[in-house]
Order: sequence, then structure tokens, then C-alpha cells
Amino acid sequence: LAVRRACYGVLRFVMESGAKGCEVSVSGKLRAQRAKTMKFMDGYMISTGYPKEIYIDSSIRHVLLRQGVIGLKVKIMLPHDPTGKTGPRKPMPDAITIFEPKEDIISPAVVPHSS
Repeated sequence: LAVRRACYGVLRFVMESGAKGCEVSVSGKLRAQRAKTMKFMDGYMISTGYPKEIYIDSSIRHVLLRQGVIGLKVKIMLPHDPTGKTGPRKPMPDAITIFEPKEDIISPAVVPHSS
């Protein structure tokens, strides 16, 4: 199918551009008279909560063809970017940072002088 090949091309392009995850959904009369929905997913995608609002960029388009209407939905999960240029500045709430252990400084024992 030309639809499947086009969706995989979009998916590959988005993932090579640096996205964390991508989902492409095409619905409508694709081959036969009966309408279908095809979903193509790659990478990591969150679907609930406040991080969805800041990390997921989504778009919907309707394409009018002779046979009928085809709907396209594309969701892209942006990567975390501390500068805020290519993605959200705020890190994911479940992100864990591991610090190196601190060196234990042992001070020499102070012995009181008796005179």
C-alpha cells in the first residue's frame, strides 16, 4: 500500500530529526469501500497527565479525495532540552539523576593535652 509506505517514511524522518517518539494514524477508505484506521508508532510516547501537554506536539488534517475523506493524525514526542529550543525546558517528572557519592573526609582525632 502507498499509505503504509508514506507513513513509514514520515515516521523515519521524524525519528531521525531527533524526536523521542512518533505516532501516525490514517483513517478512512484506504483500499476498499470499508473505512479502516492504520496506526504506525515508533519510540517512546506518553499519553496521560500534564507532561502530555508540554511534551507532545500533535496535528490533525483532513484530506478530501474523490473516494471520500481521509483523516491524518500525527503526534510527536519532543525530547527534553534545557535551553528550550528543540523541546520543553521542564524535565519529565519521572526523570532520575544519579549523583556521584561524596568523599568522606575523616578529620584527625583531637587529643586534649594534659599538663
